[in-house]
Amino acid sequence: MAPRTATAALVTCAALLAATGCSSSFGGDKETQQDTSTTQHLKVLIATSGDAETKAVKEAAAAYEKRSGNKVTVEAAKDMNQQLAQSFAGHRPPDVFYVNSDQFANYAKGGSLYPYGDKIKDTDDFAEPLRTAFTYDGKLVCLPKDTSTLALAINTDLWKKAGLTEKDYPTSWDELRKVAGKLTGDGVTGLVTSDEYQRLGVFMKQAGGWITDAKQTKMTADSVKNAEGLGFVRSLLRSGSLKYAKQVDTSWGGEALGKGKAAMTIEGNWLTGAMELDYPKVAYKVVPLPAGPAGKATLAFSNCWGVAAESAHRSAAVDLVKYLSSGERQLKFADGFGVMPSRTSALAEYAKREPDAKAWVDANAYAQGPVTVAGFDKVLSQFNTELQSLRTTDPKKILADLQRNGEQTLAKSD
Repeated sequence: MAPRTATAALVTCAALLAATGCSSSFGGDKETQQDTSTTQHLKVLIATSGDAETKAVKEAAAAYEKRSGNKVTVEAAKDMNQQLAQSFAGHRPPDVFYVNSDQFANYAKGGSLYPYGDKIKDTDDFAEPLRTAFTYDGKLVCLPKDTSTLALAINTDLWKKAGLTEKDYPTSWDELRKVAGKLTGDGVTGLVTSDEYQRLGVFMKQAGGWITDAKQTKMTADSVKNAEGLGFVRSLLRSGSLKYAKQVDTSWGGEALGKGKAAMTIEGNWLTGAMELDYPKVAYKVVPLPAGPAGKATLAFSNCWGVAAESAHRSAAVDLVKYLSSGERQLKFADGFGVMPSRTSALAEYAKREPDAKAWVDANAYAQGPVTVAGFDKVLSQFNTELQSLRTTDPKKILADLQRNGEQTLAKSD
């Protein structure tokens, strides 16, 4: 799923506890009897970014059917987190499904995921940060489906209209501030992005901070570096050269860029497919995000192919995941809807085929992965809520709240 915007309040099993009777064990100690028949029917649930992704996954499923003899039904979820939680609670989960990194730890801790990483021979071909994102209790639980990073996308027509050239592509915060100001006016905002840590967090990282330590055992949110990062964002918001997407009557940065309301936006490689589909005549250029006081930084996102612990078709499900995760199939997914391969070998080939995606590909070398602690999605949801008022709120207060809420969650996860 291409995370164009993050959900304001992620629905988890805990949130549905009263309504669904969901338990932490999702079925207790009873082992699901496995289907050993020659032909099996697998159900796949995906959270799709649009018709192009749905089509690509269904085509892959059809190809696997011919190869294996198994039948595969692919369903696009309307609300992935809610549907998964309810299916786990009812003990009738799909066999294979997307698992977002924000929700992974919740499902892993709850026992709803079948850890099949030890059944994959070439896991080293998946980048280490991606493997880490989907590791729980020392086990690789599920294979990373793809990878995405953030970069700076520029509307080149608006850029030229402002008298700017390629030499003016910003490489530092000061340069970003200057060009954003120069591009603002006549109904155009220099920089437009989403009001969430999944975009604004790049500035915290570029300042040398982050939400937790590397092991995700200690909160590091309430720091001078993080305050500097959010302070820079607030200064742009106050100057009017940065606006949130909803402030210019759009739902995300790509729409603002395509409609000419934004000269620049911070978005991931899913932007490619969206621009081709919705704004094919808009010319744009993707460049690395400007470096901050601590250097270059960006954020990384991914999903994994989850297999249900209660699936009666676990062996066949893992076989399907192996096929969907192959380098050849990942490259076809990249062609189909713009996502980057999670295999390093396939990513290298992708880079050759898609030179315009160089900024996103190169960013994998210094990208920060998400916080993957059970229950932390609620902490981040609250953080996003407070970031909406960053223009008028002291960043130190927002970070102090994040620190306190995070510490409480980390204490519970011990």
